[in-house]
Amino acid sequence: MSMSHLYGRRTEEDDGVEMESFEVTDWDLANEFNPERRRHRQTKDQATYGIWADRDSDDEGERPSFGGKKSKDYTAPVNFISAGLRKSAAEEKKQQQKDPEDSEESDDGGSAPPPPPPPSSRGAAPKKLQTGGNFRGSGNQPQRFAGGVRTGQDIGNWEKHTKGIGQKLLQKMGYQPGKGLGKNAQGIITPIEAKLRKGKGAVGAYGNERTQQSLKDFPKVDSEEEEEKEFQKELGQWRRDPAGKKKPKYSFRTVDELKAKGKLAGRSAGTPAGELAQVKVIDMTGREQKVYSSYSQMTSKHSVPEEALPSRDPRPSGFTLPELEHNLQLLIDLTEQDILQSARRLQHEKDIVVTLSHEASALQSRLEVEQDAIRRVEAVLDLVERFQSGESAPGEGPSLQECAGIFETLQKDYYEEYKVMGLADLAVAVVYPLLKDKLRTWDPLKDSTYGLEEVGQWRALLESRQLHSTTPDANMDPYHRLLWEVWLPVLRSSVSGWQPRAVGPMVDCIEVWAPLLPVWIVDHLLEQLVLPRLQREVDTWNPLTDTVPIHSWIHPWLPLLQARLEPLYPPIRSKLANALQRWHPSDTSARLILQPWKDVFSPGAWEAFMVKNILPKLALCLGDLVINPHQQQMEPFHWVMDWESLLSLSSLMSLLDKNFFPKWLQVLCSWLSNSPNYEEITKWYLGWKNSFSDTLLAQLHIKDKFNEALDIMNRAVASGVGGYMQPGARENIAYLTQTERRKDFQYEALQERREAESVAQRVSAGLPTNFKDLIQAKAEENNIVFMPLVAKRFEGKQLYTFGRIVVYIDRGVVFVQGEKTWVPTSLQSLIDMAK
Repeated sequence: MSMSHLYGRRTEEDDGVEMESFEVTDWDLANEFNPERRRHRQTKDQATYGIWADRDSDDEGERPSFGGKKSKDYTAPVNFISAGLRKSAAEEKKQQQKDPEDSEESDDGGSAPPPPPPPSSRGAAPKKLQTGGNFRGSGNQPQRFAGGVRTGQDIGNWEKHTKGIGQKLLQKMGYQPGKGLGKNAQGIITPIEAKLRKGKGAVGAYGNERTQQSLKDFPKVDSEEEEEKEFQKELGQWRRDPAGKKKPKYSFRTVDELKAKGKLAGRSAGTPAGELAQVKVIDMTGREQKVYSSYSQMTSKHSVPEEALPSRDPRPSGFTLPELEHNLQLLIDLTEQDILQSARRLQHEKDIVVTLSHEASALQSRLEVEQDAIRRVEAVLDLVERFQSGESAPGEGPSLQECAGIFETLQKDYYEEYKVMGLADLAVAVVYPLLKDKLRTWDPLKDSTYGLEEVGQWRALLESRQLHSTTPDANMDPYHRLLWEVWLPVLRSSVSGWQPRAVGPMVDCIEVWAPLLPVWIVDHLLEQLVLPRLQREVDTWNPLTDTVPIHSWIHPWLPLLQARLEPLYPPIRSKLANALQRWHPSDTSARLILQPWKDVFSPGAWEAFMVKNILPKLALCLGDLVINPHQQQMEPFHWVMDWESLLSLSSLMSLLDKNFFPKWLQVLCSWLSNSPNYEEITKWYLGWKNSFSDTLLAQLHIKDKFNEALDIMNRAVASGVGGYMQPGARENIAYLTQTERRKDFQYEALQERREAESVAQRVSAGLPTNFKDLIQAKAEENNIVFMPLVAKRFEGKQLYTFGRIVVYIDRGVVFVQGEKTWVPTSLQSLIDMAK
């Protein structure tokens, strides 16, 4: 396919041979930037056959075609084209000297137009396109192409003939006119310039062809000298030395390489170097069998490069001495072995030096530590020597405060030595005598705080948190031993002469010292010293003759002794029961003596004591009570009701039911049967009712008794017993009945309101109000699902799922579904089953 429509074509008349020209001609430039150029319209044959279609001669005159070769006209005469005269060597040299000067002037001025191409390089473009059109050039004005576009200027103005879609797309992507393309505007702004080559030589034949623009955009300069050296180096590889002048190649091995080979050989072998040196190796890999004394000799033969190995030359060698070669090789091997052994010994010595240096540094650091320890021990000894020895006279040594300062210094500055040497035991020999001398004149019952500050200071210094002694033994803490051997004997002698009824000083002393005492010493003090003294005093106590109540000197010990006082209660109850045998309820001293013991005795023991010793006396008192509406004596009834706070409600209601209400109702009935004054009866009824406390009136049994009295009065009024009826009596009794019933109703409503408030408080506090809420709370604590089953009931009871277990609740009891029946179970068992 011909390319003449792009670059032009030489005709047969030029040189007789058709050839393609690849130079850019003026026709190409003019038609490239000429939007108004005449476009060739294809004919029908061209559209059908393409390049094989026939073309008219008119078209060929105006525009190059795609047609094939034209047939040569061999009848035409031969035409010669003049190529010029060959110049001499001197003229060519002068011409070469002038060419660089011309090129420099053209580069500096920039106005000289490039020389026109030779006639042979011109294409056969139509004359109209060559000389006509809008192409015009001048030496004074910038070169213009078709359409008025200047070289390097007005780039992109040709878009005025289009819709400008390219410029719009570039601006949308962030392009700014006048700047280069790219993220950082690194693209070139001006188009690539072309530089005219002087002659017809190849690229680079006339020197550097880079333009000013390329030097500005790409400032890297090529090094011609380096290229020349590289070229000469590569060129020398193609040369071949003449035969017979080939130089021998020698292989050298340094000591470092030999050491490295020896190390690799030593690492690859699995036995020590001493054993490898004694191994005999037979090498049969070559043409001849060789024997080596060690593996290192065998590996050394492979260290010679392959190019250094002797080549198999078929020609006989003129100098062959195998014995000499063997001896030389043997000397080389021995030398290598000596070098390797010397290197190993040197490395061994270096390792020894490094090891010794490490040991020396470790010993030096250890020596420094030991010297520091010695200095610390000497300082500790200086502090210890300040304590008074046992042989020195009293008063010469340091005081308790000075000893405390020394111990504090030892613990703060020399803690390790203090613990390792057990310096806390020095307190036994140093501090104990001083503290014993200080407490010798101490009376705990007179001044309970004497020595408290000093002992508290030694507690902070001597007490160990790791030791928890419970009994006096050899491993006792120094502080505990100080209390056991110094402080406790003083208190023991004081307790031996103490009177238990003077309880205040002893209780105050123990309460003041209790925070500084260990638990086992406090227990020993209370159980072994105080409690025996109290037991002996209780044994000698007589409630009939003793003017001091026993609770006044027993109850102050309750916070300290607590349950340890239980052995004292049976003797006290026994003596009180003996004293109440001849007691009458009119004597109020018994109630004053027994009232403090209600909360001390257990509920069962207290109830039994009251039923056995008090209730019979009160029953006799009510039995002797005479109910006389006209002259009533209320003292016996008040003697009984004074014991209401000490008696249980059940015991008191039983007492009133048996000994008071039958007699009272009988008097009421007899009074109503003798034409009574109903106003007096009403006052009498309200007077007796007001004699009862609200607690008793709230009891159902007491309510029933008073309601029974109202019913008797209503029946008497309704039946007209006694003949004469007082005017308004019926209305008064009815009003009284209605008033009493209203009071009962209001009281019940008040009780219900209080219960509702208590339930609301428990709900707000998160406490369960019923058994179902309790089960729900336990299920939430244990992450168990508790929810009702929809439309599932058993005997009218709602069924629930507790985890995977089906249960129902009936009267505060949870039932679990068993194999055949429902089984009641506890809440904890239900939780265990659900888990």
